[in-house]
Amino acid sequence: MAFTSLSELKKARGGFENLMKEVEKISKPEGGKSEDNRFWQPVVDKVGNGYAVIRFLPPSKGEDIPWVRIWSHGFQGPTGKWYIENSLTTLGKNDPVSEYNTELWNSGKESDKEIARKQKRKLTYIANILIVKDPANPDNEGQVKLFKFGKKIFDKIKDITDPQFEDEDPINPFDFWKGANFKLKIRKVEGYRNYDKSEFDSSSEIADSDEEISNIWEKQYSLQEFLEDKNFKSYDELKKKLNMVLAGGAIPAKSAAEEDLDDMVTETVSKPQVAKKQVKREEIDIDDDEDSMSYFAKLANEE
Repeated sequence: MAFTSLSELKKARGGFENLMKEVEKISKPEGGKSEDNRFWQPVVDKVGNGYAVIRFLPPSKGEDIPWVRIWSHGFQGPTGKWYIENSLTTLGKNDPVSEYNTELWNSGKESDKEIARKQKRKLTYIANILIVKDPANPDNEGQVKLFKFGKKIFDKIKDITDPQFEDEDPINPFDFWKGANFKLKIRKVEGYRNYDKSEFDSSSEIADSDEEISNIWEKQYSLQEFLEDKNFKSYDELKKKLNMVLAGGAIPAKSAAEEDLDDMVTETVSKPQVAKKQVKREEIDIDDDEDSMSYFAKLANEE
């Protein structure tokens, strides 16, 4: 259901079965421009520590899910050129890099598997947030912004919506009235940003009145625009780019797999000496720090 009024949203808040279904779909194995001032990112100090308090917001007007997820690829080919593109698998379509990685993975060669690992997909989520506290930039406090985050933070969301212990009650963190602030705690561990100490606070209303809440809701941004075709290159364009990055290396015209790597479990390989090949998702998709794509893009722009 796409909510069009605050009263509808408030009436539906008692149960969040649909939200749970979406969380479950994503948790099961299975782009925005950097200059865009709608986006907020926490600032870290010289040693890589950062702190802020944010509140995840419910679906924007006319939409029914409070986030979108985008798959992308970021890697450097043997030519030294970079491939940094949104993946068509985001839209449920075939993508040339996913197809190429499938062929590499199923070749039976460890060297090919290693290449596929380096070219795996990167998952990013985008959601609306209210900035409750931003010590590094206090002027941001009280503003509605877009926030990009990765699997590690999404796992925190999943944990609070579906707690593992019987003494914990589930909380919909995207709820205006009974949601919870998120304390974002960043550390640098082994050279990467770490969010393990981040946590949700106890349940609370986001504001004192429905009028204030309505004002917040009015300021939220549409998320579905990030899934529009204009944000994705065509299959042929992506394949041309991939060929350029790989210096014209042999790229299969069609994957041996009928499905994208995300949905693949077991398939029959055409080579007679190999009966079946088991493909594991965790060896194909990336779930590390969400800042990596920005880093790759920066390197590519410096060429």
